[in-house]
Amino acid sequence: MASKLLGRLAYGSRYDQVPWGQRVYVRPGERLIREAQWRLLIRRAPVMSLAEYERLRPLGEIEEFLSCMMCGESRQQPLFTPTGGKGWRYHVVRCPSCGFLYRNPNVRPERLGDLYATGYSNFLTGKYAANRQRRYDLTMKAFAPVFDEGKERRLLDFGSGVGLFLELAEQRGFDAYGVDLSPESVEQANERLSKARTYFGAPQDVPEIAAGGFDVITLWSVLAHLPRPLEDFRRFRDLLAPGGVLLILTVNAHSLLLKAYGSNWSGFTKNHLMFYSSETVRTLLGRCGFAGVAFAPHYGDTIEAGTTRLPAELVTRLRRNVELSDGGNMMRVLAFADEEAIGRWGGGPLTVHRLHA
Repeated sequence: MASKLLGRLAYGSRYDQVPWGQRVYVRPGERLIREAQWRLLIRRAPVMSLAEYERLRPLGEIEEFLSCMMCGESRQQPLFTPTGGKGWRYHVVRCPSCGFLYRNPNVRPERLGDLYATGYSNFLTGKYAANRQRRYDLTMKAFAPVFDEGKERRLLDFGSGVGLFLELAEQRGFDAYGVDLSPESVEQANERLSKARTYFGAPQDVPEIAAGGFDVITLWSVLAHLPRPLEDFRRFRDLLAPGGVLLILTVNAHSLLLKAYGSNWSGFTKNHLMFYSSETVRTLLGRCGFAGVAFAPHYGDTIEAGTTRLPAELVTRLRRNVELSDGGNMMRVLAFADEEAIGRWGGGPLTVHRLHA
């Protein structure tokens, strides 16, 4: 309530018609205020040993306590306690060494399937799914020409859900496969698809996938769900063919919306486990053998599709603030398996950051 009152005093009613998800990007001076607010939060949050932290938190049946997956730091900096309407609740900590944000206690890998065993496909085909394929198209355009032509190229969609992306991939000519942990989703996907096929389980469980040789691997809103990202990404690197690339779309831990709304940030959902920024995703990819990475700023689907109702001057301001803060609510990443991949796909507007220079 206090923040809303301050916003009303500062801006009056001038931005009442701007959706909440865009106001933080277009109100004058708000980017600087939110970034200062974030720095103050980090300075004030206590830093404690893992043993001290464990004494503060109950441990659920399917949970375990973790040190930082990115750098191994065991100290914890408690920041947020997201909660949901159906009673779920968890705690998010920050690594004081590298800044990685993650849920702690976290879900044990062998119990991850518990989160998707029933009902998850209904979520994927409901309101959530309405604009998914538009988002896929916008992201593929941002990383053109990687996805322009799929003929004679193998593609794996990891966490393929009900097959919404695989449907687009087979239309573009890819020899496409998917894997998912929701049996309901796998069944619905295979009913949807013509040539592509998706399987229940992990890549190593499916001979056609375990053989590797993929030109493209995609993770659409999946990275935040992985309890052992280093193990998974080493496997992804092994599954890629020479010259291959891996695409990630995930929530952005640099988001201005996170800095503005804290525990109420939209990226803190029931099944999300870890939250990456452009720095920590570089660490992940570098430790797993990828050669380089490129980023495409995410301004929001309506902005990029040209369907927003924002005036042109506010669109310009929003784009500028996303770029200045690295603060779009989603992060789009293209990882290059090797130098061959960088040479093949790293031209044009993409800036490639080499990970082992």
